[in-house]
Amino acid sequence: MESPLDLLTELASRYAFADLGALAPMVVPEAVLIPALCEFGQRLLTLDAEDFATEVDAKAVPSALRRRARDCHMPQTPREQPRGALASLRPAYGLLLEVIRIRWERRELSSLMAAVHIAGEYLPLLAFESVLGHAGDPARWPAGLRAEGSRFGAIGDRECDHTKSEKSAAERTLRVAQEPPEGWRAYFDRQHSQLAGAMATCVAKCRRPCTAMDWVPAEARESLAMRCKVALAFADTPVIRLRHAAPVGHGFGVPSPEEVLDAWARSRAHLDKNVVGASASRDDGFPLPGLPSLFSAIAGAPIEPATLLADVAGHLVALLGRPAVRAAQV
Repeated sequence: MESPLDLLTELASRYAFADLGALAPMVVPEAVLIPALCEFGQRLLTLDAEDFATEVDAKAVPSALRRRARDCHMPQTPREQPRGALASLRPAYGLLLEVIRIRWERRELSSLMAAVHIAGEYLPLLAFESVLGHAGDPARWPAGLRAEGSRFGAIGDRECDHTKSEKSAAERTLRVAQEPPEGWRAYFDRQHSQLAGAMATCVAKCRRPCTAMDWVPAEARESLAMRCKVALAFADTPVIRLRHAAPVGHGFGVPSPEEVLDAWARSRAHLDKNVVGASASRDDGFPLPGLPSLFSAIAGAPIEPATLLADVAGHLVALLGRPAVRAAQV
């Protein structure tokens, strides 16, 4: 490195936002925008979806970047606008793919596994988006979920194939939009991922179907069922089990890159049972080859790794290059 400024530029290019935010004021104290922009980038990198839309210095973060982050944000109240990831999960999955790629490059494998796990939990809602017109917004559930003969959310109904926790989540989701913000946030913290699995069970593996899914257009049912079946299968793949078998932070270690790739290879074989699952076998150039193709097939729409973090890093590099001038202009 030729200078401390070169070191800061390298930190930006490596997405080391926390370190850059802490060190930059010592080197370029006049660049007052850098710490706030680094905080914004760190929230995205750590997938802190509750805080993506938290107010930041408007001068520090360009409006285009803030808008893209809000697309991935999880609303914190029933009536918050815009609806972010409840309107569409596709931007959030693009960000997840970008985070997975960055974590792989940085060999931060515990964080990579956590991101893969999060992606797996909500895959059924990514599939349902094509028929719902949204990504599982409890304020916009179709009336058909409550149709006569529906067992959706019927606590104690032994005919329903949902687990006890899924039944609880299904019952709660039908009324949570009328709860105060505290209840809304508690539901998303603890139950929304269970709801995703419950929805997939209804269309993909229920042994005694009720009327809960009769609202799904007939021409879309076969495709939706197959995509949800693969989404459920993903949650039981070796790569997901690898994360469960390695309780990082309790002294049991972190899987190696070789172990992750081996688990992913076995996961691809596990999924290769139909045309949707076979998409994971494509070589699309991603560190976990085929993962973007799999997400796209489940969504029924193209999903590519985002460039949001790359654009935050690029903006930081620009600020570092001309800190005093850029601070005055932004």
